[in-house]
This record gives sequence, C-alpha cells and structure tokens, in this order.
Amino acid sequence: MKQDAVRLTGEAESKAQRRVALQLQQATVRFGAIEILKNIDFSLHEREFVCVIGPSGSGKTTLLRVLAGLQRPSEGLVLYRDRPHMQPSPEIAIVFQDYANALLPWRDVAGNVALALEAIGTPKEERRERIADLLETVGLHGHAHHYPSELSGGMQQRLQIARCLAQNPSVLLMDEPFGALDAMTRQRLQDELLRIVSDRGITAFFVTHDLEEAIYLGDRVIALEPRPGRIAEDFPVCLSHPRDQLETRENQAFVTLRRQLFDFVWRYEK
Repeated sequence: MKQDAVRLTGEAESKAQRRVALQLQQATVRFGAIEILKNIDFSLHEREFVCVIGPSGSGKTTLLRVLAGLQRPSEGLVLYRDRPHMQPSPEIAIVFQDYANALLPWRDVAGNVALALEAIGTPKEERRERIADLLETVGLHGHAHHYPSELSGGMQQRLQIARCLAQNPSVLLMDEPFGALDAMTRQRLQDELLRIVSDRGITAFFVTHDLEEAIYLGDRVIALEPRPGRIAEDFPVCLSHPRDQLETRENQAFVTLRRQLFDFVWRYEK
C-alpha cells in the first residue's frame, strides 16, 4: 500500500509537469436556441487518459466532437498545443462506437488500414510493413485478407483502432467504442487499449456510459450534468498501473469512486 501511494504521488507530479494537449476555454455550443454545452473549461494533458460520464443529454458526444474539430463552439476557444483548433487534424484520431459503418466493407483488413496510410501520404513501399506492425499491435495478425463482414464485433473494433493508429496520432478520441460488445471482449479490449496508449505515449479522451469502465481506464473522470452540459465534477482516479480486471475492481478506492459516480448520475436519472 505504501509503495502504491509513492507511485501515485510520482504519477501526479509527472502529470502536473506535462504540456496541455487540448484545451477548451469557456466553450459553449448552441443548436438554434438550445444550449448543448455551456462555459466548458477543460484541459487534457499529454499522455493523460480522461474518461467522461454523464446522464443522457449532457453533451458527451458533442464535447468530443468539439475537441476533434468536427463541431465549432458557438462561443469560446478550442486550443491544440496552444494554437486555435477549428478543424480535424491528422494528429487527432477518432474511434466511433459504430465500428461496422466506420469500416469499408469492400476493402479487406489490410486495405482498411491502408486507407489511413494513403491519406497521410505514406509511400506505397512502406505500407505493407506498417500494416503488418499495426495488425500485430491490435491482435489481428493473420487476418490481413479477411473482410469486415468476416470479423467478430471485437475484431472489427480492433481494426478501427488499428486504422486510427496508422495516422500515428498524438491524441485518441473515443466515443463509447466498446458499448456494443460483450463483457469479456470489452474487458480484453480495455486492457489492449491501456497497453497501446501507454506504449505509444498517446493522450486519450474516452466517452462512456459504463461507470466501471471509466474508472478502470481513466487517470481522472469528468462528470457532466445536463441541460445544458456543464462540467460538474472532476474525479481523480487514485489507482496505480498496471491495472488488473479483478484486483483493480476489488480495490476499495475503485469501489468508493464507483459509488460516487453512481450517486452523481442517479441524481438525473430518477
């Protein structure tokens, strides 16, 4: 326990020294007369993993779209590495929940990954090795010539992640990417994601309805309240790495935070 405390203190100090990757300053989003997000101040630091929870209607996906440059705020600023960020960037990749429609059904696995390499201008002679490395990274080695329809849901989502990693992004934005998967596949992909993010030094922003998933993955959890969406709470996750699907979830800090998140969401779901 003492060693965990020392490690967590070191991690907190390290994060405090990290550069801000993405930042929102008083960001408000309106659709017509309806405010979806209001006065959002938020900073995502490099190599940080932030999860976002909140009841339906709290603007979680809209917040992700603003960070991605897909949605401009009606008011306020969006900054990427201290510069205005108003449109999509190849340094920021997005993984969607609807993996089936995110993939090109007429391209095989290798071809879907190649799409991202083509977009960033990777020379053709370099693509085969890059694709092989990426498929190895996400556990799809040996499936290069299969088509999306021949893959399970978990494998399709691995493919979407591989295609995003082909961009060599600094930031990975994920909108409930594991929501449609069965429990065991979901947990395996959670562990794969933590490994990939750690190995590659990627900054991650992850939207989820699953409170346990938010705690398991995150360095902190942002809680949005609805109508309009506002940051109500910012919960630090005081759990050391590496994390384990059984031991981490049995940790008292995990149990306590799960109750805090549940109480927050339940206020709006009654």
